[in-house]
Amino acid sequence: MNEMNNLGRRKFIKQTSCAAIGTTTLFSTLVNLKTMNAAAISNSAVFGGGGYKALVCIYMGGGNDSYNMLMPKQDNNEYNIYATSRSNQAIPQADILALDGSNYGIHPMLPNIQGMYNDGDVAFVSNVGTLIEPVDQASYYDGSAALPLGLYSHADQSQQWQTSVPHDRTAVGWGGKIADLMQSQNTNQDISLNISLAGNNVYQTGNDTSEFTVHPTNGAILINGYGGSGTFSGLRTQAIDDMIEANYQDLFKKTYMDIVKVSRDANIQYADAIDNVTLNTVFSDNPLSTRLELVAKTIAARDTLGMTRQIFFVDFGSWDHHDELLNSQAEQFDWMNFGLKEFRDALNELTVFDCVTTFSLSEFSRTLSSNGNGTDHAWGGNVFLMGGEVIGGNIYGNYPNLELGSTIDVGGGVLIPEVSCDEYFAELSRWFGVTPSELSTIFPNIGNFYDVNSSANPIGFLPFV
Repeated sequence: MNEMNNLGRRKFIKQTSCAAIGTTTLFSTLVNLKTMNAAAISNSAVFGGGGYKALVCIYMGGGNDSYNMLMPKQDNNEYNIYATSRSNQAIPQADILALDGSNYGIHPMLPNIQGMYNDGDVAFVSNVGTLIEPVDQASYYDGSAALPLGLYSHADQSQQWQTSVPHDRTAVGWGGKIADLMQSQNTNQDISLNISLAGNNVYQTGNDTSEFTVHPTNGAILINGYGGSGTFSGLRTQAIDDMIEANYQDLFKKTYMDIVKVSRDANIQYADAIDNVTLNTVFSDNPLSTRLELVAKTIAARDTLGMTRQIFFVDFGSWDHHDELLNSQAEQFDWMNFGLKEFRDALNELTVFDCVTTFSLSEFSRTLSSNGNGTDHAWGGNVFLMGGEVIGGNIYGNYPNLELGSTIDVGGGVLIPEVSCDEYFAELSRWFGVTPSELSTIFPNIGNFYDVNSSANPIGFLPFV
């Protein structure tokens, strides 16, 4: 027993989970043990217990070249600056899709996004990035500004967009911190409010909660060989059940098998709930659409699953376009164009579009200047949002000067962000139900950009709660 105390319950559980039965969701079901702590958190830290809300994070891993997602269109002088800076990576002005009431437009493979923007269902935030404090060109060059760790590193920036703590490589995810506060809002404590379609991730890892992992297209992940058809599969399933239900005197074995049992039961519960969902909306066969179809089905099953709050993490990667930028990005924007439209249609079918806010993350934008056939790692970039309560048909933040050598360019078209990730994420969090008093806990640098007691949101793309 002394050895058990020295090892520590949490360390033991993590080790046994990670070592066990490959493709099961054992690690994700640690939430069942961790939420004993989360349930003790006062609901005074949460706005409005009633009503369903979901956040859907679409992670564009690799670094989306977002100045070819949102770019100058109507103003010829501004477009010419863009075209000069982008050289052979520029989108022809005539091909850019105009946005109503704006000098800007979007990539020609995004006509559905154009329509949703013009309908008021989509918005953009311009020149967002990781910041510890406001930075200008002079403080960047003279070293007086505190800069994010590993500023142009995929690993560091990916982690920082998921934690919003650019000065600490050990921080947990801001989605996980929200789950720590709000998991007890759901009547179902067997399945985390954080549902991952991308396995274990930083964004959904909290201090007291972990994500519930599902296969990005097939849904629930059961123990390999469990629950199959046929005589042999039946015998194997019975054998696994016998092992799970056995009485264990050894504390290590009992703890391990308790985790396996919770995992099995939660995944059966999830699979049964999803199997009973029928959607009339038809989703395309592409990597984003198939993932968002599963998200829509999970939302449809929210009452069966006992969920009033959910956060989804959708991995939509392969945006690291050092080469073949134009062709590769066109294909992925085509998938995004159909996936987001189909997801909106499904949410409207379920009458929950007003309850769901979908938003994008990408670890950085890319250089305005071309490297020959692509672009390299940069800093500030553009993101999109979609939802029934999103105040759409707007571009938030100041669209930056795209001239090489401008006052916000720190080399080769690497732009200093004007809007911090903290402001972007804090607004999403407030809408989701996080109180102002908890914002500084989740985002320790938010006070450098926004007064958490303000009577207005940091940016304004969602209604003030």
